[in-house]
Amino acid sequence: MNLRSIDLNLLLVFDTIYSERNISKAARKLALSQPTVSNALARLRERLDDPLFTRTSDGMVPTARAKTLADPIRQALDLIERGLRSDDAFDYAHSERRFVIAVEDYGETVIVPRFCDWLAQTAPNIRIKILREPGNQLTAEMKDGEVDLTLDYFIQHDPSFRNERVLTEGLLTLSQREHPQLTGRLTLEQYLALRHVVLTPRAGSMSIIDRALAKRGLRRHIALEVPHFQSMPVLVQTAGLLCTLPKRMAQLYADNFRVTAHTVPMRVPNFPIYLTWHSSADTDPAHMWLRQNLIALCQRL
Repeated sequence: MNLRSIDLNLLLVFDTIYSERNISKAARKLALSQPTVSNALARLRERLDDPLFTRTSDGMVPTARAKTLADPIRQALDLIERGLRSDDAFDYAHSERRFVIAVEDYGETVIVPRFCDWLAQTAPNIRIKILREPGNQLTAEMKDGEVDLTLDYFIQHDPSFRNERVLTEGLLTLSQREHPQLTGRLTLEQYLALRHVVLTPRAGSMSIIDRALAKRGLRRHIALEVPHFQSMPVLVQTAGLLCTLPKRMAQLYADNFRVTAHTVPMRVPNFPIYLTWHSSADTDPAHMWLRQNLIALCQRL
């Protein structure tokens, strides 16, 4: 039988009569008149060459053919309904969906471990792929659905992207424990005199610290540039360097490396962390679930 020759509304009528076993009740449920439902059933009987239901004192009793059709039709209608509903619940407990998140090493160190620990308890079959950091092709990859989310210090200005601030972060400076030149509170003079390891800046950008110093006509002694924050505590604890990095990350390193955290000896502004996604994923139930829970976790940090 050619599916194109059947009005799919007739399958909805069939399914409702099968569940209600009564023409009048089916009509009320479908918000149709009883003659309309009876006419639809007559058309389907003719098309399938089977009475489908027999009227008895106990209601509409399905024929053997109707019983055979009931489950496949119900499954097909469920599938269509799930596809059309944007608010369909995401079965995260059993889903094996794979998500791709692009993060700087701040997100990889501070946010991702806590989120993955939560996922292991809540949605153990979901898989996460972390891209080491946002790349040059990130915009195209997000538009194509190859990357689901980014965690970054910068927003996407393209109006087809959504940017949500999930954290506001400050800065701390790290030194090795018992640094021979630091016996108390870190002063600005010491900060300027000592050697620093810094993050290699993005093209055309300057760090918050260096902008703040430049406004005062000052510069720090940059001895080493590295591509990632994650190597800094190892370098600081052995080479006598200073590093200044996001507060939550610095506190984590101070707890796990032989380093001491210091208040930055000058006024510097806080900065935001953004979660970004493409608008094409706005109504994807799985994507909504992922980002809502990631945002909630960030707000608890």
